[in-house]
Amino acid sequence: MSNFGDLEIFARVVGAGSMSAAGRELGLSPAVVSKRLRRLEDRLGTRLLQRTTRQIALTEAGQGFYERVVAILAGIEEAEAFVARRSAIARGTLKVSAPTSFGRMHIAPNLGDFMKNNDDLNLNLLLSDDLVDIVGEGFDVAIRIAELEDSSLVARKLASVRRILCATPEYLAENSTPKTLEELAHHNCLTHQVSDTWRMAGPEGDVSVRPTGNISTNSSEVVREAVLAGLGIGLRSTWDVGQELADGKLVQILPEYESTSNVGIYAIYPSRQFLPAKVRVFIDYLAQIFGGVPYWEAGLNTPETPKLKKEN
Repeated sequence: MSNFGDLEIFARVVGAGSMSAAGRELGLSPAVVSKRLRRLEDRLGTRLLQRTTRQIALTEAGQGFYERVVAILAGIEEAEAFVARRSAIARGTLKVSAPTSFGRMHIAPNLGDFMKNNDDLNLNLLLSDDLVDIVGEGFDVAIRIAELEDSSLVARKLASVRRILCATPEYLAENSTPKTLEELAHHNCLTHQVSDTWRMAGPEGDVSVRPTGNISTNSSEVVREAVLAGLGIGLRSTWDVGQELADGKLVQILPEYESTSNVGIYAIYPSRQFLPAKVRVFIDYLAQIFGGVPYWEAGLNTPETPKLKKEN
């Protein structure tokens, strides 16, 4: 294998966090990966990685070398994309990060047609609610549900996020349906954290509600299941409970109020002059599925004038 190949192996090991994981991505055995890394270190005359049985870590020299290697590999990929005139054929391995619940509910079920139409592509989809380092961890694209701040990364908005108040018909039959935000104080409101504040927009403008209830958790999925179990009222995204609302398992409460958060669903990717075809076709596919009025909004009450920030 060429010296350039050794550079790619080194970058993959750092991005994947282990030689075995990098080997799986490249189709090489851990022994071959280890041999190539030793060859690279011998040629450079310095140690790039500190190895233990459980993990690897960059040395000071390795950190500086890695940053330069990543830039070199990105430049080569851009050059290849330029020569190929940004071919529509997606090849290689596409490494994607996505939130756990959204990935399970809205990305995994829609992969069938995408993979059939891109049979030269391998997909490495990692679901996590942690905020991953896209460049440092070697991701091609990350799906994020967020209110984006300034960043050196490129973002494409796939859909807006609506968050509404809802509960089961059984809970409302037993506890009555609140007619005002003030009446929420007499209900069991299910939140992510004890300090959670619901910021709502309604007829009188923006208001804040401090919900109280007997369950608090750091897991959005726990809140979702608790609401579906009839344990109280929750502020949920329509992508999360749209099907249950359409089926009548949940009922929207106080429909004149919605969350004021400017949260959207975004595809985030490193800022590059030439976007690799594998990234472009994946983002275009998701935009086609989620764009306009997302399918999870079908049959739901939607405001005539969206309260969320419009995409530029």
